[in-house]
Amino acid sequence: MNAIFTAVFICSLIVITIVAPDRLLSTLLGGGEKTLTTAVTLFCIYAVWMGLSRLAEKSGFSRAAAKGLKPLSRRLFKTENEAALENIAMNLSCNLLGIGGAATPYAVKAIGELEKDNNDFAQKLLFVINATSIQLIPSTVIALRTSAGSGSAFDIFLPSLICTFISTAVAVLLFLGAHKLKAKRKKRA
Repeated sequence: MNAIFTAVFICSLIVITIVAPDRLLSTLLGGGEKTLTTAVTLFCIYAVWMGLSRLAEKSGFSRAAAKGLKPLSRRLFKTENEAALENIAMNLSCNLLGIGGAATPYAVKAIGELEKDNNDFAQKLLFVINATSIQLIPSTVIALRTSAGSGSAFDIFLPSLICTFISTAVAVLLFLGAHKLKAKRKKRA
């Protein structure tokens, strides 16, 4: 991936040097400024959400959420591991709120717990759900659009909700179908 980004950067640098050499330096500096602004904005967004996630963990809200999601999580992920179920619940909660960066540590902890049980199915399913970026509220994108000066930052709410629902449903159904097919082939062998 680094090679691809480097190649794109070099090609862009060559093109701008040929087309508009007088704007090369201002373009590079402007891009650096926008990058720094975006990074600081993301840092602030994640700091707030990580703080709220930590507060939820300390107050016992995460345990309550895990308890509420436990029947569904236990059935979907096929595990009885309490620590894994709690981390899965926190991961899903963060993802549903659109803060995927805050969800990552919980996914890592959940997968670590699931590895102790040799539960490959649950690990793979959690990965599939995270890869589809299931979200009810795309808060990170809305915050980035707001910081970029968008007059209608919330316009992506409905399209995002529709896309995340469809992508997650299709991915989970495909995963479960592939898992059942693999199990049938294993029985025949």
